[in-house]
Parts: sequence; C-alpha cells; structure tokens
Amino acid sequence: MLDLLPKNTSYETSMTSSPVTLPPQVQNALNLVLQIIPGQEQALGAFLASNQAAINAALTKVGTVHFARFLPVAQNTIMVVTTYDGDFKTYIVEFTQILGAIFDGIFKYVRPAPPLPVKDNVDAFVAFVDQYNIKTNLYSAYPYCTVQTILGLDCQPE
Repeated sequence: MLDLLPKNTSYETSMTSSPVTLPPQVQNALNLVLQIIPGQEQALGAFLASNQAAINAALTKVGTVHFARFLPVAQNTIMVVTTYDGDFKTYIVEFTQILGAIFDGIFKYVRPAPPLPVKDNVDAFVAFVDQYNIKTNLYSAYPYCTVQTILGLDCQPE
C-alpha cells in the first residue's frame, strides 16, 4: 500500500539553524482502504448503521481513539479512518478483541478479506490492516496529548 510518511524527523527551528529532533507525537493515523464486493454497498452501509452503537462503545472502551469514521470514497471503496494513540499493533489487537464479530461482519462485504474470525487470527488481521493501510503523516494541534489527557481537561460545552 502507499506510504506517504516522511523519512526525516529533524526540523530546523527559527531559533537555530541546527536540526532539532522532536520526540514522536503520540497520535497516529489509520487509513484502511477496503474494496466492497460489487452490489454490496447498501448491505454494508446497513450493517454499519445497525452496529454503530456497538462500534461507538468499543471506540470509547479502547480509550485511545481521538476520531473515527467509515468514509465511502468511491462506488466500491470504503475507508476506515481513525486517529489513535500509541502503537499500531496494540491498537489493532485491542479492537480485534472487543469488536471481532463486527469486523467479521464487515469482511462479509469486502474483498480481499483476512482469515475469519479475526479474533482467532489476530496476527493475520494485523498484517492485513498493515497491508491495506495508507501510511500518512498526521498534523496535530496537540501532538503530545493522549485521549486520556484530553478527557481529563474541562472540555465541556459552556
């Protein structure tokens, strides 16, 4: 899959012309591209809509997801787009344990698909997601704040 990550993490600051290596930000991007079986777009949409409450509960339970959405990008293509904290494999494994049945349901409508059930094929699922993930850089206004840090702030409506 496409890899759009920069290879250099050194930056020059306005205070000095010497490169400064910044610590890695805590958030990461997942841009998983899935090809829907022709004619199954409506069925997949209905499946996702009927399971949205369970998906939202799992996102909350994992506790590392800043943003998440299913994004139709073409007639037979949907993306799973998330911003999450921490390590890729840990993130995918946590979701596999919490939402394995939902992923199994999604993969009835897409090809290729990883071996099912994903809960029993975790390493293959991690490899599948890694293969079909478009790796990109991610801008963050708060690069060192985790979801849990942000939840601890007073971010309630005024």
